[in-house]
Amino acid sequence: MKWNRLLAAPVFVWGLSIAVPLSAQDMSFGLEETGQSQAPVKLGKPSKRLAAALDAFDAKKYEEAAMGFERVAAGKSRDGRGNRNKAQFMLGRTLYQMGYYQSALTVFDDISAQGPRHMFFGDTLEWLGTLAAKLPESSGIIGKVGRYGIGALEEFREKDPALFNELLYLMGRHLYAQASFRQAIDVFQEVDPKSTPYTYAKFFEGISFVRMRKARPAIAAFRSILEAIDAGDVKGVDEDRMENLAWISLARVYYTAANQAKGGQIDGTLLGQSVESWTKVEQASEYWLDSLFESSWAFFLADEYSRALGNVHTLYSPYFENAFYPEALVLKAVTFFVNCQVDNAEATVAQFHDRYDPVKRELDAVLRKHQDNAEFFEFLKRVRSGEAELSPRVKPIVSTALSDRTVLQHLEYVAVLDKEEARLGKASETFQNSPIGEKVFEDVALARAFAVDEAGDLARGRYQRLIRELRDLSNQVDTVELEIATFRRGQIDQELQKQMSLAKQSKGGDVKVDEEHQLWPFNGEWWRDELGFYRQQVTNLCTR
Repeated sequence: MKWNRLLAAPVFVWGLSIAVPLSAQDMSFGLEETGQSQAPVKLGKPSKRLAAALDAFDAKKYEEAAMGFERVAAGKSRDGRGNRNKAQFMLGRTLYQMGYYQSALTVFDDISAQGPRHMFFGDTLEWLGTLAAKLPESSGIIGKVGRYGIGALEEFREKDPALFNELLYLMGRHLYAQASFRQAIDVFQEVDPKSTPYTYAKFFEGISFVRMRKARPAIAAFRSILEAIDAGDVKGVDEDRMENLAWISLARVYYTAANQAKGGQIDGTLLGQSVESWTKVEQASEYWLDSLFESSWAFFLADEYSRALGNVHTLYSPYFENAFYPEALVLKAVTFFVNCQVDNAEATVAQFHDRYDPVKRELDAVLRKHQDNAEFFEFLKRVRSGEAELSPRVKPIVSTALSDRTVLQHLEYVAVLDKEEARLGKASETFQNSPIGEKVFEDVALARAFAVDEAGDLARGRYQRLIRELRDLSNQVDTVELEIATFRRGQIDQELQKQMSLAKQSKGGDVKVDEEHQLWPFNGEWWRDELGFYRQQVTNLCTR
């Protein structure tokens, strides 16, 4: 249909952040690939320096231990290669105990990058899994876990099931980031249903199937989340969030499948299932407004114009002044137009321009002020703190756009690094001035510089996408205006005439009044308990 093509299909942004690490390449090592001798590395008798560092570690004198391990690892003792490997590994463990997670990650990253030629390559995997609970994904830890083959995880299956399942999930995420969806699915399906990562694994399994354009298994994966929550098997996760995320994901799959039916026709059954799933999203959920808007598309396609416009009515209620759904006005204008309510369509077009043209101009001006990533990062921080110099109309729009979970993850990472720097400032002067103290400072400073640059770049990308989407919607509104002008001249093409005829025949806009539903005229007053249940009666005027 003409308007199906005019209106861009809604872009579904899936709820869990998908951070792709820099250089997250699928690397598995064999000795033949390292260029090193295959002669085994052995531990020798520790030097006095190494022995003292080990004793300090056992006594929880971590500053002393870290300084000792650093000297040994740097070759400042008579210890052989095996002992130096051990010192480096113990240095990572010590830094972890001290709360210097970034520096610990730097040490373990170096070990894992060496592959099996490092004596503690295998042992390091456990600590990467442990660090994953301390550092956000933006630290790139998923890619570091991905250096290990699937087989490396087996030793933890019995020894530490919780860690085993966490590593399975991280490995699956690595494979997902590499677009190895079939392999990722196989790994996600190994995660124990009673483990903490299970619902997350099932979500990414579903998204992997979506990326492969396989609707049925995607639906099965998302429903597995609901079944696990219903059974009470989920532990350590936000059950409400995951349940609502599963429902909105199901709705999106059903909706997409409904629009890809054979013969170019809309599959009414699948469309109905999408609506049913959207209605399952709870009003208190962060996904509720999205579900309300997205379901409006389904109602429009089903000729349920009263329900489509009722949802738009809710979205523009005073309760959601900070919400940003400009596309809803485009849908509203088109709905009026196909029902030949040309005056209302024109009024809605004018409402769009009055509301969003100034927004776009201000957004463009702000972008010109922040040219590099560091500047945009500072702007991001001011937005998050409410201190950005933006107009009252634009401030909530920008705040929402920059509240993307991946953006917030990068902010969290910078905050973690700031805490580590502050922790170093409270350490003894002896430690601060030692080679390892200086190394910790350098690690944190370098990681922070990269994190700020990435956060600024990501936020700028989200901001630019906001501008592009608004520009595209303005173009759609211009198309509606053109069609209105053509209509007034009496020059409507055959396809549009057909759609208007279907709208005329539809009974979807009829409002049925019964004992449970009463029809009341809107008097300008919204009621919170009615949000999401509004209906706007649409009278087709095409025969008049």
